[in-house]
Amino acid sequence: MKNFHLLLLFFLLPIVSLSQKDALDSAAFFTDERVIEVKLSTDLKKLMTSKKDNDFQPATVTFICPDSFSVTEDIRVCARGQFRRKNCYMPSTTFDFKNPQSPKLSCLGKLKMVSGCARTAFDEQLLLKEYIIYKMYNILTEKSFRVRLMRIDYDDTKDKVKLYSQYAFVIEDVKDLAKRNKSKEFKTKINTETTDRNYMTLVAIFQFMIGNTDWAVPVAHNIILRLPKNDSLARPIVIPYDFDFAGLVDAPYAMPAPQLGTESVRERVYRGFPRNMAELQAVITIFKEKKDSIYSLIKNFDLIKSGEREVMIKYLDDFYRIINNDVLINDYFILNARTQ
Repeated sequence: MKNFHLLLLFFLLPIVSLSQKDALDSAAFFTDERVIEVKLSTDLKKLMTSKKDNDFQPATVTFICPDSFSVTEDIRVCARGQFRRKNCYMPSTTFDFKNPQSPKLSCLGKLKMVSGCARTAFDEQLLLKEYIIYKMYNILTEKSFRVRLMRIDYDDTKDKVKLYSQYAFVIEDVKDLAKRNKSKEFKTKINTETTDRNYMTLVAIFQFMIGNTDWAVPVAHNIILRLPKNDSLARPIVIPYDFDFAGLVDAPYAMPAPQLGTESVRERVYRGFPRNMAELQAVITIFKEKKDSIYSLIKNFDLIKSGEREVMIKYLDDFYRIINNDVLINDYFILNARTQ
């Protein structure tokens, strides 16, 4: 009987190995910089007009990876995001791979997909600039969402929407982010200054860098909170996402909140709370050290038109002009910091 079990194990091992080889690895998926080809087949009209949250519908997705891995499986998709559902041709979408019909893709969990607001080349450029902002923040800290760029074909199974292709990107599953950073979910809503002080400073200065004011900690708007697993005294860490309202993107639909007193999202407003100069300089040093990597990322990303890349670099030049001047640091981040 013992020999029989060994023999059975011998025959099963190649099957297990083959299965693992054919399935995607979620960690490798988000460290690969190459564009993945995707085809999404579903009732597009229903997806585009959905008003309910978590209103999942059946879909078929095909992934063609640059390493020749190809798979077609049935998944579920739903529209997400209030603003884009109301104002965009194609809403942002959630892909749910966690079902028995998608064994090779199930490790990806639930992924948020960000697409162009409309079908034009201009909207595609806006999408690519937002993608680059995620990559910029990856350079600054591992406590950030990874993203993967894709070229997606939208195929309407009801033949009511004409087939079209556009760049899009997916955002790492929050559970994978937590696993990668050895952290856990923090569900309680808290005040901004109750979070980890250093990371909060990093987030606030980064949002200032890209010209984004569309975020808030107390209402968990475009941020998540994560708590280190093995530190009972640690404060929750703020991790930002959703940067399409940033001045660095400069989307025509992005408008600053009236209370800020600015006319354009290109006008930077610091939304962080006061810090002393030593605290600020400790974080600003990170931005200075990573400047070359950030600039190189943008300059070498040729999917964004050269003229647009030049505009992005000039916008960042102004940020670096500020953080290289102690008087301006005091003016922007201390004297003009928010107090409530």
